[in-house]
Parts: sequence; C-alpha cells; structure tokens
Amino acid sequence: MTTILTSMWRMVAFIAFVAALWVTTPAAQAQTTAFRQAVAEGAARDEAMAEFYRARDFYGIWTGSARADRTRRNALLAAFASAGDHGLPVAQFDPNVLMSRLQGANTPAEKGAMEVELSRLFLSYARSVQTGILTPSRVVSEIKREVPLRSRLGYLQSLEASSPAAFLAELPPSSPEYARLLREKLTLERLLSNGGWGATVSGGALEPGASGARVVALRDRLVAMGFMERSATQSYDATIQAAVHQFQTAHGLTPDGVAGAETLREVNVPVAARLQQIIVAMERERWTNRPHGERHVWVNLTDFTAAIIDNDRATFSTRSVIGALDSDRQSPEFSDVMEFMVINPSWHVPRSIIVGEYLPALQRNQNAVSHIEITDRNGRAINRSNVNFSQYNARTFPFAMRQPPSRGNALGLVKFMFPNQYNIYLHDTPAKSLFGREVRAFSHGCIRLNDPFDFAYALLEVQEADPETFFQQRLRSGSESRVNLNDPVPVHIVYRTAFTHTTGQLNFRRDIYDRDSRIWSALANEGVAVRAIGG
Repeated sequence: MTTILTSMWRMVAFIAFVAALWVTTPAAQAQTTAFRQAVAEGAARDEAMAEFYRARDFYGIWTGSARADRTRRNALLAAFASAGDHGLPVAQFDPNVLMSRLQGANTPAEKGAMEVELSRLFLSYARSVQTGILTPSRVVSEIKREVPLRSRLGYLQSLEASSPAAFLAELPPSSPEYARLLREKLTLERLLSNGGWGATVSGGALEPGASGARVVALRDRLVAMGFMERSATQSYDATIQAAVHQFQTAHGLTPDGVAGAETLREVNVPVAARLQQIIVAMERERWTNRPHGERHVWVNLTDFTAAIIDNDRATFSTRSVIGALDSDRQSPEFSDVMEFMVINPSWHVPRSIIVGEYLPALQRNQNAVSHIEITDRNGRAINRSNVNFSQYNARTFPFAMRQPPSRGNALGLVKFMFPNQYNIYLHDTPAKSLFGREVRAFSHGCIRLNDPFDFAYALLEVQEADPETFFQQRLRSGSESRVNLNDPVPVHIVYRTAFTHTTGQLNFRRDIYDRDSRIWSALANEGVAVRAIGG
C-alpha cells in the first residue's frame, strides 16, 4: 500500500509540474529548468513535501541566491549546529557536511536534489526536537502516551511565512523543565570534558567517624557534584554527613547521612551515565510537549510520589505505592483527566485478579477471600456454598467480585477517578506500612496514596469553602458517595529518572522498570551519543 501511494504521489507531482509548463509564458518556460523537475521528482516521495512544492510550482526555499533563501538556509544550518545540545543525532544534522554538499551541487538537477534534502532534514529536525525522535510505544509497550505530533506540511508552510531563526528557536519544548534539563546537560558535558567527578569510592559502607583515603574520595566526589564546599577534612565529619544527606535526598534514598552500599552505588555512577538519563528525560519531555494544565496531578513512578502542581509549583505532594516490578503489574504511563472522587468506595475486582488469583483460591477452598462478595451479571450477591468453582476456568468463570465499603477495603476510603481503558486510578489503601519503604512497587498497577484525605482536601479547596468538613461528613456516612470536580484536573503518570525542582536541584532516580535503559538503547540506535564539550 505504501509503495502504491508513493507512486501515486510521484505521478500527481509530475503531472502538476508538466501542467505548470503548459500555462506559463514562453519567457517563463525558459526559466523552467532541471531544478524544478528534480524538486518535483524528489518531493513526490513525500506527501507533505509534494503538496508544499506543488503549491509553489516547485520553486525552492533553501537553495536560491535570493536573500530569503539565504536567510532560511543560514538559520537552518545554525539550528542543526545546536542539535547536539538537545540530545539529537549530531551526524544526521552535521552543518559542515551539508555545506560541503551544497557547494558541490553544481547542476540544476543537483541543486534540486539538495533542495528536497534540506526540506527532508528540516522536517526530521522539527519533529525530533519538538515531539521526539522515537515512537514511545514501539520501544516500551507500557508507555501508552499519545505524542502530540504536528503537521509536517504545517511545518513547511509556517517556516516559509515566519522569521526562520525565530521559528526554529521556538520548536523545542518551552516548558521550564525542558530548559532546566538542557542547562544541566550542558553543565555535565563540560564537566565530562574535565574528567567528571573524579575517582570512585571503593569498598564497603562509610559511616560518620570514619577516616582515610576512602573518606577523602567520597569528600572529593561530593564536592565535584556540588553537595559540599571544598574542604581539607579527611574524616567523616558533620559536613560530609550533611552532604551525604543532601545527596541521598536528591537521589531518592533514605536520607540518614550514612554512605551505605546503595548510597555509594549511586555516588559512583559516572557522569556519562547521568547524561544518558538527562537525554532520555529530554526525549520524554518532548513526548509530552503540550500544556500540562495550570493545575494538574503529576505522578512520577520512579520517585514514588504524587503531587498537585499549580503553575509549575508543587502545592501538595504525597508518597505513593506503584505497580509491582512483575511485567504484568507495572503501572503504565499515560495522561488523562480526573473527573471525580468516590468516598467510601466499593472495590470492583478486576477480571485479571479474579481469574488469576481468587478463582484458584476458591477452587482450593470455597470460603477463601471471604471478605469479597461474589455477584452475578446483575450485581446480585450469590451464595458461594452453592457454586462448584472447580467446573470453571479463567475463560468460563461467569461471576464478578466486589468488596463493599469499609476501612479494610483494598481501595481504602477514597479513590480518585480519571476513567481510562487501563483501569488505573489513585486511591487510599489499608496497607499503610508500605509507605515506609524506600522502593514502593507493590500494587497491581494503580497508584496508592499515603495521604489520600489531604490530597482530597487540596483538590476540593477550589470548590468548597471548608473542604475538610465537606469530605468528612460524607466519609462518616459510610455510604458510597461520588463527588464531581467542578474543574476536572489533568493527570500525568510519568516515568522520569532525571528531573529538576523549580529550585534548580537536579534529581536522579533508579530505573526500576528498566524502561529508560531501553529508551537509551533506541536513541543510541538512532545516532544519539553522550558528548563532552569544552569551555
């Protein structure tokens, strides 16, 4: 089908080109050269370019000697020169190679071919720097995100109608987070060219009071990372302890000020590996290059937190538990809109849990999971003692299951709904002890909140004069109660192993689902590489 469509577009472009020759004056016909024919034939391979060039009778926008062409060409080459700043494939957009090819294009046909090639590279650059190099779901199936791709024809038309330098400068994401990541990337690239953070710290754990060469290595590395001022101390004193505490906070570790095995493992991660994380984070930021909402919920899976963000500032944040590490329980990444909350919710058990966990238990003991109601297709509770569960399998089991509202309910006492096909939502939980863990990946995919009531109050404060009283009255009733949000709130479930705070602090987290490593491999296959820059 693709081959047929390509052939059709080539024919349409060529017919339009020939038609243009017939309607022009003899003087204009004399100006119709092999250049325009080469443009027509080259552009025919791409629907957007074919339409663009056909509308302008196959005259170029890059390769001419007119001032407008020179301005566009220079602006494009300047943008290509900064492709590496954005973590794009440098070789693909090498301005020196393109200049050499332009200078070597002597015939009209060769110049026409270069005209089309520059448009092709422009379109590739525009899409890559604005909405990403990769299609995320092809790399990681759990990324359900719809990338906000722009019109390729629109890119060409907008460029022609705009100041080229300004248009190209506005292509990368304008979010504050992207700007901060870009700044940190350039800083680490300069650091890499100067040897990075120095020698790694060998051996086992270090505690306050220790001294010697290993403490000096830890001190020097913390200084290079910016967690403490230069010091001549050779002992693990209060200054080093405070620096370790800050380092642990910035890396999602338990901040106890002790350089244990996990802390030293993170301390010893090289600059190049951190740069990979930042480049992946920038690619991820491009995938979400649309307004997040002045108020939105931001769930960073790797950070095990859920936050309410108002105008790029976290106004509320709570610990979270996310999907377990098993491939079938990991939390997906996507965005949706929270429409309501349910106080005193029932838990309607997902089919996957019913047939994967509860049916086998019931086949062994019909009184198993006694806290769960078994219901027919009309929602009526059935007497389990009248059912022979052994006669059913995962495909034929005809019943649903429901846990009524209670403090022991799997959803706790409130859930926050943004209806989606993945059956993922935010909710309370009776399993409070899990929030004390450093790595909190235990759920079947939904996001459990440590402070669900406070989260509800924060959401309701924009529509209720006394959100706490409003919420508690419904809670005390014991009845299931739906509360709509007057202004639905966007929810973004993301996975960032490198991110910043508005204070500028760069944070790193572990790649718990092994997603960023797969994304980096895919980027490397596209020609993206870590670089070191001087200056």
